[in-house]
Amino acid sequence: MTVSATWKVGRLAEASGLTVRTLHHWDTIGLLSPSRRTAGGHREYTEDDLVRLYQVLLALRGLGLSLETIAVCLDAGFDPRRLVRDHLAGVEASIAALDALRQRLLRLGGELAADRAPTAAELLDALRAIGGTSPEGGHTLRRRLDAGQLEVLETRAAALGPAMHYLLEIERPELYRRADRLRTAGTPPTDPKVRRLVARMDELSTSFTGGDAGISAGVRNAWHDDPAAMSGEPAAPADDWRELSDYLDLARRSTT
Repeated sequence: MTVSATWKVGRLAEASGLTVRTLHHWDTIGLLSPSRRTAGGHREYTEDDLVRLYQVLLALRGLGLSLETIAVCLDAGFDPRRLVRDHLAGVEASIAALDALRQRLLRLGGELAADRAPTAAELLDALRAIGGTSPEGGHTLRRRLDAGQLEVLETRAAALGPAMHYLLEIERPELYRRADRLRTAGTPPTDPKVRRLVARMDELSTSFTGGDAGISAGVRNAWHDDPAAMSGEPAAPADDWRELSDYLDLARRSTT
């Protein structure tokens, strides 16, 4: 199609396999809004709108993300090429990890077959491989959460699959940036816009913590300990992030 061509909502629904009601809903929530309207107020979608639709259907929905997450990712400047690179990198990392596990277990199996008892170090190495843990620690969360709580986070993160990257590295930082813009503009924490952002942040937190109050408290304490590491914006001054955290806590209290 040419740049000047436009599609009416019925034609676009038929071509994409969606319903008109779905496209109307996506327009209402701001996920996919037509760039033009006819004199009579009817929706007209342009080539740019089709590109965004393509990104929603083929690049993001396959990850199992919510419509709200998709909208935030696209508005944050999502590059579909990055999706392919990241997914490929994840697959290759998984292959490498499985190969390392295979080699470790083969060595351990060989020792057992030879009737030689494995050393404690060899057993720990095999356990780390099976459990997917690293012998190196030092992450901020490890100072605030015990082994069981960390295991809950790791298990729930693994269950999210490729969606985890977009929730943590794209949507979450974008939500914090939007909240900080509202804070610096003088918007009161009781404003509905701030409360909606906080509600979505807490939804993301629950997807990782399972709603466990102890884990949630530990994550927040870690955030206060090292806001640069936890916020996804290491260049920002720690004091600014702590002020933002206090601002968001005020918004949370205003909803109770």
